[in-house]
Amino acid sequence: MADFPRLPPSGVKVIIVGAGFAGLTAAIECDRKGHSVTLFDKSPFLAPLGDIISFGQNSSRFFDKWPGVREALEPLIHKSEEFHFHDWKGNFVTTQSFAEEHKAWGPRVNGHRGEIHQIVLKHARERLGEENIRLGQSVTRYFETDDSAGIELESGETFTADVVLAAEGVRSKGRKLVLGFEDKPQPSGYAVFRTWYPSDELLKNEKTRHLVENGDSHNGWIGEDVHFLAAAIKDGKEMSWVCTHKDEGSIEESWQFPGKLEDVRRVVDGWDPVVTELVKATPPDRLFDYKLVFRDPLPTFISPKARTVLIGDAAHPFLPTSIQGASQAMEDGVVLAACLEKAGKGNVQEAVKVWERMRYMRVHKIQQTGITTREQWHKADWDAIWKDPQSLHLQREAWILNFDSEADAYASYDAVKQDLGL
Repeated sequence: MADFPRLPPSGVKVIIVGAGFAGLTAAIECDRKGHSVTLFDKSPFLAPLGDIISFGQNSSRFFDKWPGVREALEPLIHKSEEFHFHDWKGNFVTTQSFAEEHKAWGPRVNGHRGEIHQIVLKHARERLGEENIRLGQSVTRYFETDDSAGIELESGETFTADVVLAAEGVRSKGRKLVLGFEDKPQPSGYAVFRTWYPSDELLKNEKTRHLVENGDSHNGWIGEDVHFLAAAIKDGKEMSWVCTHKDEGSIEESWQFPGKLEDVRRVVDGWDPVVTELVKATPPDRLFDYKLVFRDPLPTFISPKARTVLIGDAAHPFLPTSIQGASQAMEDGVVLAACLEKAGKGNVQEAVKVWERMRYMRVHKIQQTGITTREQWHKADWDAIWKDPQSLHLQREAWILNFDSEADAYASYDAVKQDLGL
């Protein structure tokens, strides 16, 4: 275990299930606060898969607290400070600049999900030690008593701790313990085609060259019930695009599939040639079809005995149009680590209850922004937009982005505790 700055040992023992951004952030932050952490994940090898992911200023600030992480991320992140909007035919509508918010609130971090994940995972391994990150371990059951919580693995082994954090996504088995029943994700009525590939062929094509020849760029095309976003990254050397569209596909077994280029072509038939050329240049094995799922807002994120906690997508899956899913997952882990440190080993259940009160309304208010933005684009009134092009702009709200969840947790803990009557 590397010698990173951390608070004195708290005696609080934490088990985390799931090594996504929620789980890794919780693990790193719990270690920073002096808690003892063991992290489990069912995948034997965490491969650098995926496409573009965004971290707002409210979560990118955490990378600065983890030695070496910001420096490792710098070569990978999207550098453009402008987003150019077009209608589906290719007519330019407006440009939204993020320069002022970057000056006021700090930088965002946008980049390849898998590459960023690998950097955060490496830091977690250095902090916790390989022996405390157990890959290839499938959790079959969660359990708890008044005094502890635990997990059972497929192998039959059991592990207990003061608190267990379920961070393995919308199908988390921890949800049954928290809710008291099995629930299934529901289709949202939308899906996303996603891809990421080298931009060499785009540079040779006169219709797409302008997207990559001058470094990073960010463009969006808005149509009825469809939007298509393209980001050139790494000084224009790589391209990521996502296309959100209506879809009623079944998600009984899985919600991510290999995509079919002919399906994308149908969705963007007759669109701006720039869009169709981006699709044509896509390597077939780099395309994924991701069904967007939702859950009705949960009545609680915590178990009856307040020893098991749902964090990240296990508690609150976000639509991509919120641009906050990963950020809120990270906030979950940061705030919980701080609450456990404030409460101490003898008051873990108090910490869990305070954490839920701090997170619940903020998370659900931000979730709604994903629906608002999608409808703003997909149901666009173009007569009104041409009179006020900036109505297409993403809402960039200070209460979401210019927010330090760690500082807020420490500042508000005692008042929330008192409000709960604890």
